Amino acid sequence: MSEVSPGPAPDLLLRSLRRLLRPLVRLLIRNGLTYPVTADLLRDLYVDVALRDVLTEDRARTDSRVSLLTGVHRKEIRRQREAPPQPDQGAEVVTLSSQIIARWLGASPWAGEGGLPLPLPRAAAAGEPSFDGLVAAVTKDLRPRAVLDEWISQDLVRIDAQDRVVLNVDAFVPRPGRDEQMFYFGRNLHDHIAAAAANVSAVGKAPFLDRSVHYDSLPLAAADQLQAVGRTAAVQMLLEINRRAMELAEAPDATGGPTRRVNLGVYLFVEDDVPPVSAETGQPSAAP
Repeated sequence: MSEVSPGPAPDLLLRSLRRLLRPLVRLLIRNGLTYPVTADLLRDLYVDVALRDVLTEDRARTDSRVSLLTGVHRKEIRRQREAPPQPDQGAEVVTLSSQIIARWLGASPWAGEGGLPLPLPRAAAAGEPSFDGLVAAVTKDLRPRAVLDEWISQDLVRIDAQDRVVLNVDAFVPRPGRDEQMFYFGRNLHDHIAAAAANVSAVGKAPFLDRSVHYDSLPLAAADQLQAVGRTAAVQMLLEINRRAMELAEAPDATGGPTRRVNLGVYLFVEDDVPPVSAETGQPSAAP
């Protein structure tokens, strides 16, 4: 682990936090999550993080110590200690589905040239690729027919004229409002923030990759072209990383010993530029 520095000054951190939280607060308001609900969650999270992540020694985890670090009253800390723990992980079926799709996109004999997923018969002779074999290669806890029915209902796959199962090429993009989308929403933003927080707290070289290419004041047509190029390049990179990950995971020396998880993410965001505000009128200035 990297050595941890004192980190940025509180006023600088709060300034960045205000910008960081704005789109999240907008999402909360639009979905009916009010400030009191979010405040209760944040209070409990302060206590949980202090107990799990900050105070590493048992004798230091006193109510008084936690209250001093978090500003939460000791009565609330006692209440939370007695409450059952709240899970913050996604459903197992979500991760199993992603593992099955990852194998279909990146591992032989289910992936073809260029990482394209092969159409698969539902069942096949031993040694031949099939949808049943694909599911069984990941889990024995789910029946392939149950997975197929669920994926058909979600438009992740279709049955072609040869009665083969065909994967939707956009299957790794969860549909809006589904459990899968919210699972990745929480995990990916958590990991991005965790990487950025580790970088600003590190002494010396930042331990994690956190880079972006950004341009302001682009003509609309140029912004559209850049967005299209970015999407294509990102998909190609993720497919290649997935193929390499499957090779490494199935290497002979990949079993035994301690393990780690790796999450390499990509984001692309586009919005209209906001006109500068006139110092004289306080109103947006006319475009030059």
